[in-house]
Amino acid sequence: MSIFELLKSKVKNAEKKYRIVFAEGNDERVLAAAAALQQDDVLEPILLGDTAEIENVANQNKISLAQIQVVNPEKFHALDEMIAAFISARGKEITKEEVREALKDPNYFGTMLVKMGKADGMVSGAAHSTAETVHPALQLIHTAAGMSRVSGSFIMERGEEKYLFADCAINIAPDAKTLAEIAYQSVQTAKLADIEPRVAFLSFSTKGSAKGEMVTKVVEAASLFQKQHPDIPADGELQFDAAFVPAVAAKKAPDSEIKGRANIFIFPELQSGNIAYKITQRLGNFTAIGPILQGIAQPVNDLSRGASSDDIYHMAVLTAAQALLKDK
Repeated sequence: MSIFELLKSKVKNAEKKYRIVFAEGNDERVLAAAAALQQDDVLEPILLGDTAEIENVANQNKISLAQIQVVNPEKFHALDEMIAAFISARGKEITKEEVREALKDPNYFGTMLVKMGKADGMVSGAAHSTAETVHPALQLIHTAAGMSRVSGSFIMERGEEKYLFADCAINIAPDAKTLAEIAYQSVQTAKLADIEPRVAFLSFSTKGSAKGEMVTKVVEAASLFQKQHPDIPADGELQFDAAFVPAVAAKKAPDSEIKGRANIFIFPELQSGNIAYKITQRLGNFTAIGPILQGIAQPVNDLSRGASSDDIYHMAVLTAAQALLKDK
């Protein structure tokens, strides 16, 4: 079973129907995805935007919006309640007029629907940058309990093979403490896909074969993670072959707890993680699912601006699955 089939089954069979808000309700790709989600009875889509404009785009593309909720931010019935909640969430002085102006941005408005419990998660990015999607979530929803940052992972899938790469999207130059936190967040994401976690902290060195600040950082991150989460198999610093190939691990890291069978790979910095997932995707013919935003108190996910309607459908399912895992 593919990851999306697995997640779709979990979400569809949940005790409640999850509500996912789409910030870009006037985008034909979003409308197609929302219509398919509604037709498949997977979740409840909420479209943001001007109702007439959305209906016009839907009619032009022969997309049925039957039973799909459309929310026009300019005519929202609970705007005063939202403004008050926004001011409270920001935790710093801001005027009502400034909030009214901010809420004209669909990402801020959609984030507040999630914050207020009127939606279970948000998907954006079809026409907005990652920063435009993530910043409102950080300002208003904040990080999850015990977390101090957000990271971005990718689930890499090819047939029955499933791995998780992080951080490939957010933290450019993480320190040891940040790497350990990214690893913990990645373990939680792995639970979505029923991946039994075995974590490798990657480096160009295996168990002291090379020296330097970059190596030391990874050693410290692995040690910190192991102390904080002794129940989760993890090791580092490891070169990729020592983390992934049992025969190589037996030679390079014979005492390694994961014995060359890692399935969660924590990269020492963003550059290597981003390069690695794209190489794996293009040369290895893996499907790259993500970026999956980790560490936020409530699910918000970012799309590529080149996303297809299928990509948007899948990201909505994943976002609902995150909400389900949070509820559990």
